[in-house]
Amino acid sequence: MAVTFQSVPLWRRITPWFRGFDGPLAFVVFLLACAGLLTMYSSGFDHGSRFEDHARNMLIAGGIMFVMAQVPPQRLMAFAVPIYLVGVTLLVAVAVFGVTKKGARRWLNLGVVIQPSEILKIAMPLMLAWWFQKREGQLRPLDFLVAAVLLAVPVGLIMTQPDLGTALLVLAAGVSVIFFAGLSWRLVIPPVVLGLVAVTLLVIFEPQLCADGVSWPGLRDYQQQRICTLLDPGRDPLGRGFHIIQGMIAIGSGGFWGKGFMQGTQTHLEFIPERTTDFIFAAFSEEFGLFGNLFLVMAFGFLVLRALSIALEAPTVFARLLAGALAMIFFFYAFVNMGMVSGILPVVGVPLPFISYGGTAMVTLGLALGMLMSIAKSKRLVQS
Repeated sequence: MAVTFQSVPLWRRITPWFRGFDGPLAFVVFLLACAGLLTMYSSGFDHGSRFEDHARNMLIAGGIMFVMAQVPPQRLMAFAVPIYLVGVTLLVAVAVFGVTKKGARRWLNLGVVIQPSEILKIAMPLMLAWWFQKREGQLRPLDFLVAAVLLAVPVGLIMTQPDLGTALLVLAAGVSVIFFAGLSWRLVIPPVVLGLVAVTLLVIFEPQLCADGVSWPGLRDYQQQRICTLLDPGRDPLGRGFHIIQGMIAIGSGGFWGKGFMQGTQTHLEFIPERTTDFIFAAFSEEFGLFGNLFLVMAFGFLVLRALSIALEAPTVFARLLAGALAMIFFFYAFVNMGMVSGILPVVGVPLPFISYGGTAMVTLGLALGMLMSIAKSKRLVQS
């Protein structure tokens, strides 16, 4: 007897859509989303509809993740070049007639105001993973040079906006793909050593290098001031150093267990600047303390390790490189945000994933998670 479509229960019809979803990855994202909602409710209680908007953005990101998870990696590969070209074209359009806000030209008005640099956070690893998939089995030094050029073009355009935070994330995503593709350690170690030497010299000669009237070649004045403020925030405690000082006070005042939900004095007395966006980690730390911070670190660590595990088991070079780069994107998001709020990195505009307010960033995270789910599903299909 034939079974009609109408006689099949609804749960059986939708089960195939969820089959292959990576349970551990979905669970840790759910925990981070809950932490984000709690923190946003507390830190954004007097910021109009921040909490409701944050919850809406999470739902939108979840929908995007679900849809993207249904797209097989082979189809994602077909979109790599068009998305990259569209993203770079929009960056050029921003440089020519973009919208300027607070001294930065980062937005484009196409009826709806968009920030094209966000596209490159996903387009860049897609493009480079596509490139190395095409060169599989015949990689030469020239291929890595081409990859470096493909990376340098959007990063350079984003730097001119200027948007250091996004440029660093796009650069990190691209460098991750190039490294995972087989870049020799002999080419990696020298710039790392030079960077460590530069940082050491900067710390030693900070009073001379950060003295009034001293200009560093290749850096804008505000970028130079950010580095000098990081080294000594007390040089301007009510100006450039205010963000870092208040962030560290909030983190320290939380103690081990924190002051309690909705009890953060630094947060609710508005000493923490940008407490719902870039500095929301300080608000979280004040209310949930070291215990809460350890939870966040372990959750993000598990997320990154799970994404790397998906990358190791991916069935193709493209999927493996893409998943590895997406893992590194989550790592750099969390590391840079926590580092700048804690005073160990310069202050740049990088949100904390799932915790900070921001619709565009949440959509980007939803896309990244959907791609990871798609790669995990493709692995299970190949194994079956």
